[in-house]
Amino acid sequence: MMSISKCIFSVVLICTFSFGKAQNNISDSIPTPKTERYGLRVGVDAYRLVLSTINDNYKGLEFAGDYRISKKYYLAAEIGNENKTTNEDRLNYTTKGSYLKVGFDYNLYENWLDMENLIYFGLRVGSSTFSQELNSYKIYNENPYFGEAPATISGKKYNGLNAVWGEFLLGVKAEVISNFYAGFSLRMNYLMSNKEPEDFENLFIPGYNKVYSGKFGIGMNYTITYFIPLYKKKLTPKK
Repeated sequence: MMSISKCIFSVVLICTFSFGKAQNNISDSIPTPKTERYGLRVGVDAYRLVLSTINDNYKGLEFAGDYRISKKYYLAAEIGNENKTTNEDRLNYTTKGSYLKVGFDYNLYENWLDMENLIYFGLRVGSSTFSQELNSYKIYNENPYFGEAPATISGKKYNGLNAVWGEFLLGVKAEVISNFYAGFSLRMNYLMSNKEPEDFENLFIPGYNKVYSGKFGIGMNYTITYFIPLYKKKLTPKK
């Protein structure tokens, strides 16, 4: 009787061990579903910070951020202010103001492994409120024989100016260390509305940069941002 009980116990023990091992093998064979992180990326434009330290005629600060809403799309925005003195051939003036840009980015880059880099294009709508101060100007002399007229000191200030524009941009963002990204973007701007002073044109607009041919402009930024992960989504495998 004792040997039969021992036999039954041994069989049960072997079966239990075998079943547990089989379960572990099945678990090991089921791949863990891959996930992608979603969250907020915030930082500053390093280009404007550097320019502020090396150029006495410029002070500027821009904060940039994006929020991932799908696999490829990101809501994006920049907010900042600029104070720039411009010396043209016959005008010297100072522009001061703030701006806001909102829009989206679309990631063209197909990441592999656990990479979260971007090669993207984007669209923005920008708006700026600012003032212009005419520091000095020179009157054009049609007869240079008598020499150039001395510059006229003005000090006249124009407040309540504003502009609205659209931006198309191309850029990259790459993770340099954990959750920290370095990014660069080049922007083409088109001016949609522009309230100007009575005496001269807005040749520089905060957030827009220098105005070319009345409507067009170019800009750039170089960002250092930090990614704050908020949640994860399962990665849908390609069919």
